[in-house]
Amino acid sequence: MAEEGSIVSEERVVTMNLKDLVRVPRRQRAPRAVKLMISQAKRIMKAEEVKVSSEVNEALWSKGIEKPPRKITVKLVKDEEGRITILPP
Repeated sequence: MAEEGSIVSEERVVTMNLKDLVRVPRRQRAPRAVKLMISQAKRIMKAEEVKVSSEVNEALWSKGIEKPPRKITVKLVKDEEGRITILPP
């Protein structure tokens, strides 16, 4: 869910493919997964400011820094001010 004070203007449930992280050095995969997810969210929802929820961040880091998941399904919520929040579905 979005924050209580904000009004939701657009929502999408998206499966993000993170398989390109195989080409990244092992000790940089989970941080790069967060950056990749933020860049994909900006491209999909056409906004500049993106926040990642703690539940999604924990899911990315669940197997450690070297082995983030290959795919993750998330909900992208854009409020009226143009901010995107990445939430679990």
